[in-house]
Amino acid sequence: MKNQTAITEFILLGLSTDPQVQIFLFFLFLIIYGITILGNIVIILVIRGEATLHTPMFFFLNHLALVDICCSSVTVPKMLENLIGKQKTISRMGCIAQIFFFIHFACAEVYLLTAMAYDRYVAICDPLHYSTIMKKQMCRQLVGGSWVMGVFDALVNTLPLMDLNFCGLNIISHYTCELPAVLSSSCSEKFTNYVLLLAASSIFGLAPFLLTLLSYIYIIVAILKIQSAKGRSKAFSTCSSHVIVVCLFYLSAFFRYMKASSKSLTDLDRVVSIQYLILTPMLNPLIYSLKNKEIKTIIWKRVGRCR
Repeated sequence: MKNQTAITEFILLGLSTDPQVQIFLFFLFLIIYGITILGNIVIILVIRGEATLHTPMFFFLNHLALVDICCSSVTVPKMLENLIGKQKTISRMGCIAQIFFFIHFACAEVYLLTAMAYDRYVAICDPLHYSTIMKKQMCRQLVGGSWVMGVFDALVNTLPLMDLNFCGLNIISHYTCELPAVLSSSCSEKFTNYVLLLAASSIFGLAPFLLTLLSYIYIIVAILKIQSAKGRSKAFSTCSSHVIVVCLFYLSAFFRYMKASSKSLTDLDRVVSIQYLILTPMLNPLIYSLKNKEIKTIIWKRVGRCR
């Protein structure tokens, strides 16, 4: 039992053991992280600094950008440190903290995406009552609820980790402390942990996804009823960026977490995890800025003033 509880740190195997590949990956992910931080900060500053963007849709987008900064900062800096460091380790409590904050921010993002889908549903399916439904108080409650649900999801999945034993095996075949990878490294009975993981994935992941899907079914039906081709095109354009972000995040995350009980972590699992852990926070501001005419116009105006 002493050997089982004596582990104070984990070794993260990462994506490659080749030093040259590690250097390449370091600069690649450093650039991605830089773009993530810069892109999301630009989105936040543009929304907060432009009075015309103080609407529910951009209020949610502002918080989504903040969540993406936090989510990326949970995993990427430590991964960059391990890529160039000799000791590729993380403390046990640091590992649990990383799992807690990633689940917290990821769950908050899921519910923010659901809130954004509901906002588009009201805007397209019930436009006459939009201003009365999507009031500031409602928007704040939806955002606050997203952060609170993230805390609940994180607590449900991380508190049971405190009692896990690792039998002297402190190697995690991943580049970060992701919950499925840590569970697969433990020698304890993990049935309860997997039940909690699947239950939490259903409550905090699948349920919001179904609400988002239902919202877009109603949205698509409403758009198809619009007689004007220009009106249909405008309605689709307001939703397309959100649909792309939802698909990128959910498809990769569901693939990884719904097969969490797999004993071995494959190369495909690591590649898929890169999508929702690292790439999605970078792509979100790019997708929204490229697909949204209002944001593009304001950014170009401000760039023009700086010249």
